[in-house]
Amino acid sequence: MKKLIAIAFIAFLGISCNNTPANETDKAVLFQKNLNKEFSDTKTSPLPKDAIKKFKGLEYFPISDDFVIQGKLERTPEEKPFEMPTTTARRPTYVKYGVITFSLKEKEYKVDVFQDLTVREKEEYVNHLFLPFTDFTSGVTSYGGGRYLDLQIPEGDSITINFNLAYNPYCVYNPKFSCPIPPEQNFIDAEINAGVKDYKYE
Repeated sequence: MKKLIAIAFIAFLGISCNNTPANETDKAVLFQKNLNKEFSDTKTSPLPKDAIKKFKGLEYFPISDDFVIQGKLERTPEEKPFEMPTTTARRPTYVKYGVITFSLKEKEYKVDVFQDLTVREKEEYVNHLFLPFTDFTSGVTSYGGGRYLDLQIPEGDSITINFNLAYNPYCVYNPKFSCPIPPEQNFIDAEINAGVKDYKYE
């Protein structure tokens, strides 16, 4: 199971960091294209085999610059590693890296960002940050258990949050996967109408 989760996690990172688009809108377009490609391929799709045959593409909110936000990252270097709850008995070890403060529609929010200690051991992911979150769309138009964002540690304290790149945990598509549960403090008191919508089986 651990190997399965690691492969799934790194696959999503590859989609999020693939190539270097000219801007955040182009990045979102490429993200959606690559995600649909991955889900259509029997070698990389998290979907059960019978669902892959029927797969026509994921549903996304319209790409919007309103959900490309500049936040401020406050690092918290003294944090101790902890076991993050998941949808199964698995408890992966994470460490809180910092707190991001950002504004959306004139309201300020704070969310915690984390690093998976196992994934961080890989050189190509040493600067990766994991942002799991829920919002007012959770359980309505997006998956009720929340969504994820992959970010990169910036050189300074300014960090870009592109919610158009928000994606669902793999357990949405297949119960064999084990997925981290977003912490309560990462509930965003707003509708994040960006990224991947909830998945509906046909």
